[in-house]
Amino acid sequence: MPVAKKNKTARVAPAKLRELAEFRYQLRRFLSFSEMASEAVGISAQQYQVLQVIATVPEGRPASISYLAERMMVRHNSAVELVDRTVRAGLVRRVADESDHRRSLVEVTARGHELLARLAGQHLIELGIAGPEMVRALRRLLEPGGGNGKVASGRLPALAEGKI
Repeated sequence: MPVAKKNKTARVAPAKLRELAEFRYQLRRFLSFSEMASEAVGISAQQYQVLQVIATVPEGRPASISYLAERMMVRHNSAVELVDRTVRAGLVRRVADESDHRRSLVEVTARGHELLARLAGQHLIELGIAGPEMVRALRRLLEPGGGNGKVASGRLPALAEGKI
């Protein structure tokens, strides 16, 4: 007779599941707002992200496709395609990398800066409205709540233990 394997997945208290679901809902609401705001000005949410990433590259770090891919958590080839679409929209341009002629860097155009400022302003207003509930949901989630809901080293147990 086969022996049933023990479930190695930690059980999560129903209250923590609800808190996690609420936090995810709050994040999705904000991301949905971001998508709609971007589309309302004629660009995709990903193009808005490209503008944010390129406009905020740390001093001394080149705005390369690799950096963009890292910050957007996409594959390099996906970042290339996204930059191509964003170039065609007139929001960014490619420029030669003076220190490495094998690659190009990305700069935000005047139109890109204009849309970025407009969208960032809208996002900040939305965060002023929705942010407090997002923060409350996160705080409830991170509060120690019994056995498997405890926060370890400022991180949720799965993160702290490398399970995610």
